[in-house]
Amino acid sequence: MSIQAQQTTSGQTRLAFEIGLLLLLSLIWGGSFTLIKIAIPTIPPFTMVAARVTIAAVLLIPITLARGHALPRQGAVWAAFVVQGLLQSALPFTLISWGEAHITSGLAGVLNATPPIFVLAIAMTTGRGRQAIGGRKIIGVALGLAGVAMTMGVNALSGRATAAPLAQAAILAASFCYALAPIWGQRFASLPAIVAAAGAMSCAAALMLPIAAVLDRPWTLAPTRPAIAAVLGLSIVCTALAMVIYFRLIRTLGPLGTTSGSYLRAGFAVALGTTLLGESFTWSMLAGMTLIIMGVIAVTTPMRKP
Repeated sequence: MSIQAQQTTSGQTRLAFEIGLLLLLSLIWGGSFTLIKIAIPTIPPFTMVAARVTIAAVLLIPITLARGHALPRQGAVWAAFVVQGLLQSALPFTLISWGEAHITSGLAGVLNATPPIFVLAIAMTTGRGRQAIGGRKIIGVALGLAGVAMTMGVNALSGRATAAPLAQAAILAASFCYALAPIWGQRFASLPAIVAAAGAMSCAAALMLPIAAVLDRPWTLAPTRPAIAAVLGLSIVCTALAMVIYFRLIRTLGPLGTTSGSYLRAGFAVALGTTLLGESFTWSMLAGMTLIIMGVIAVTTPMRKP
């Protein structure tokens, strides 16, 4: 086998691995909508998010140090971590948690599938990354959105008319945060993924703990066991593990490729909500998932050089 062929095969293998990680991250974050729905009746949003990011930070920091990585000492890096923690975790987690108190987890997942649209709009408006956005990626975004609509089905989407408008707006605002977060997160490309995750989660915890203490008074709450288990799942799997994968994908797939997983996340959210929470099911989900996968492949596969 020639050196060029070996390089091509190696590149394809790496891309397949990164797309596999994108699938895993989509499943994890799709499941987070289900866990939030389980926890929200007895654990209010601020407390849920504070516990989620704090437990994640407590897990990530010692693991980071045990693996021989040092946390940054530069004040500018920590200031950037504050912004990342706000955009990627503190604000969108809170908006989604509050929104799910008023709408189904599946609908929240679908509304939260819009970050690639915002990423494209930001790129086209600012010119940042415009050259990397070709017609195929735009078509991929369109396919993904069509798949999201088909996954929910006409009957399910018609329920938007009766959903709380502010809850829908909150989910879309979270999507905008998710679009900005990977663009901002590119500045951490030189850091190991676990270091970036630990720093961002630490700052998110510092932001959320005092807010939860003042507004929710969590020591007065009486959460159910399923709610506690759901928050632990959100903290360990959907935040600590997911953030390590997330920061890796920002470096390997880029902002648009990483946010394209929101389409798959929406499909998983609908499937899990249907299976575990008894939310509405439509057979159009199968056709929709096909379009979603096609869209993700179109967005994440790099263009061949002439």
